[in-house]
Amino acid sequence: MDEMVIIPYDKAYLQDLARLVTNIQQNEFGIPITLEEQPDLLDIPGFFLSGKGNFWLALMDDSVAGCIALKDIGNGRGALRKMFVDARYRGKQHGVGQGLLDILLAWAREKGFKEILLGTTDKFLAAHRFYEKNGFLSVPKNSLPQEFPVASVDSIFYCLSL
Repeated sequence: MDEMVIIPYDKAYLQDLARLVTNIQQNEFGIPITLEEQPDLLDIPGFFLSGKGNFWLALMDDSVAGCIALKDIGNGRGALRKMFVDARYRGKQHGVGQGLLDILLAWAREKGFKEILLGTTDKFLAAHRFYEKNGFLSVPKNSLPQEFPVASVDSIFYCLSL
């Protein structure tokens, strides 16, 4: 069985990461978004690592199997972004998604975040169940703080109080 390792973002994995994310978006879910339309992925240090934010990679055999990011949006709030897991490593038996979320939530608590917000597409039904199972509650878009970075594909929003 493959051994999963979760590490903070390392630019050596950028091409592998970009391939994972765009493959899931375009080929698996038919979302017509390119890498160039995701400036956050093209500048991970500038977009995610400022303030108390962070970005993590889940590696299996030194390949990116998943990712998750926390963007510090101020006032004790964080935006969970870019959570993607390779289809081969989804599910409880692999623990990649849960491992990534657990690392993010531990970091957020340690750094004093009070609330984690996220936006997702209506196409990611399994992700909705995953977030809800982990205590996230659905919230209307108009309840989000102005600082929350809404992605063009976001149509469903969640909040977790820490």
